[in-house]
This record gives sequence, structure tokens and C-alpha cells, in this order.
Amino acid sequence: MATHPVEKGIEQSAEQAQEAAEQTQEAAENTETAAKHTQVAARKTAAATTVLKDSADRRTELAANRTVFAAERTYAAWVRTGLAALASGVGAKALLEGVVPGWMIVTTGSVLVFFSAFCFAAAVWRQFVIGAEPPNPDVRRLSPFFLVVINGFLVLVAIAALFGLWFGDTGGG
Repeated sequence: MATHPVEKGIEQSAEQAQEAAEQTQEAAENTETAAKHTQVAARKTAAATTVLKDSADRRTELAANRTVFAAERTYAAWVRTGLAALASGVGAKALLEGVVPGWMIVTTGSVLVFFSAFCFAAAVWRQFVIGAEPPNPDVRRLSPFFLVVINGFLVLVAIAALFGLWFGDTGGG
């Protein structure tokens, strides 16, 4: 009878070993499924990272474009201010003649015309001195040659207006 409990113990051990083998097989299958899910997630993450990088690069390019356009708007504001000052300086002589003393007309007109020349020069200077270069914009900056020619002409107009203001005959007698 001593062999019967030993056989029963062996039988229980065999059942436990069988049960452990089944659990091990199930764990291996679960691990394989998890590995497949991990591979799919890794591929999706890699694709999303590429899209995110491309998106960030595009946002940087668009920001560079906005910087170029802002510089052009600043240039236009300087030129617009200069033209308004030039027109005011020239118009001061015609408008104020006979209302205020002549020296006040010439001084006011001269200050406005000098300010217009300053604005034309500042417009070009602001375009040349841009600070940090924007990273690869899609749009091109205005040609420096074009800016110098146009604003140089405007400065000459301002000088001519200044001479007209100082030495011109107003016809007022």
C-alpha cells in the first residue's frame, strides 16, 4: 500500500505539470499577441513622429514667410509716412502763406521734408538690417537694389521739395 500514495503523488505532479504547461502555453500566446500589438504601435508612432516633424517644419516655414511679409509691411509704413510728411511739408507753404510768418512756414515745411527724407532712408535701412535671417521662407524678400533706387528717388524728390520751399516763388507777392 505504500506504493499507492506514491503513485497518487506522481499522478498529482503530472497533472500539475500538465496544468503548468498549459498556463505556460497560454502565457506564450499572450506574449506573442502583445508583441504584435507593440510592433503595430511602434509603426504608428514612427509614422506619427514623421508627420509631426513635417508639420513642425512647415510651421517654421510659414512663420518665416510671415516674418518676410511683416518686414514688407514695415517698409511700406515707413514709405507711407515719408510721403505724408513730404506732402505736408510742400503743402505747408501754400496753406500757411499769409497766416503765419514766413520763417515759421519755411521751418515747419523744412522739418517735415527732412522727416520725409529720414523715413525714406529708414525704410531701406530696416529692410537691410533684419536681425536674424528667417529660416528658409517660401517667399523672396524685396530686392535691395529696387529699394535703394525707389527710395533714393524719393529722397531726391524730398531735396527738390526742400529747395522749392526755401527758394521757390509762392506767387503771393
